[in-house]
Amino acid sequence: MLSVLSYGRLVARAVLGGLSQTDGRDYSLITASYGFGKDFRKGILKKGMCYGDDACFVARHKTADVLGVADGVGGWRDYGVDPSQFSATLMRTCERLVKEGRFTPTYPVGILTSGYYELLQNKVPLLGSSTACIVVLDRRSHRLHTCNLGDSGFLVVRGGEVVHRSDEQQHYFNTPFQLSIAPPGSEGVVLSDSPEAADSSSFDVQLGDIILTASDGLFDNMPDYMILQELKKLKTTNYDSILQTAQSIAKQAHDLAYDPNYMSPFAQFACDNGLNVRGGKPDDITVLLSIVAEYTD
Repeated sequence: MLSVLSYGRLVARAVLGGLSQTDGRDYSLITASYGFGKDFRKGILKKGMCYGDDACFVARHKTADVLGVADGVGGWRDYGVDPSQFSATLMRTCERLVKEGRFTPTYPVGILTSGYYELLQNKVPLLGSSTACIVVLDRRSHRLHTCNLGDSGFLVVRGGEVVHRSDEQQHYFNTPFQLSIAPPGSEGVVLSDSPEAADSSSFDVQLGDIILTASDGLFDNMPDYMILQELKKLKTTNYDSILQTAQSIAKQAHDLAYDPNYMSPFAQFACDNGLNVRGGKPDDITVLLSIVAEYTD
């Protein structure tokens, strides 16, 4: 038999649980970005929201906040193609679609699909390839909807622990899934994946959750425990504080990328695939750092 005190506790938990499930407040994301282009070690290359061959966007519409990160495939440079043009154009197109309201918050792969097919229909061919990650917060339902193609991705941190993360998609070592536009006649030669092949997920978020969306330049150089150590410094939802933490994370990843003696996550993955590799992985680094907060106009 339950004591009066125990019964009271159960009722309180049920009431509180009901309140949390019927929270009528809208949520939003407070987001700051920071990054580095790998060819500019002493500074930041920033054209709009581009860091080297990486590109990103942060957009809002009536019912949702949307983030995107894309990493242009550098191998195109060997054929005289600027890899940053593909990723930057893809992200700008996705951003425009969001701002025009031409998307469904629960279906982020639709944003990626529409953006990619617009590129395919360009009168002037835009050659290149890119990975892509799209994150959508539905303000009213408090759910995060995501899609990730390749090895960019996201982490959701709550109470100092990773509670959700994207799954990396690789065809084989260091060859991620990617969207591509190939020269005429080369379609079967150039690796190209469908946007519908992106890994999708949906889950509830809470006020104070931290969402880190980034290119592989971060994840290849910083393991989770290092990222979590940096996130402990984030104490408020103030934009300047978020930006400072994003900057700290990106700078640490950048420094580690050029340390020849550091056993990076990328080097460990290479060793797991039979390669004798040590050190960081010099790469473009893009960090979008967000906190879930109560929505205000």
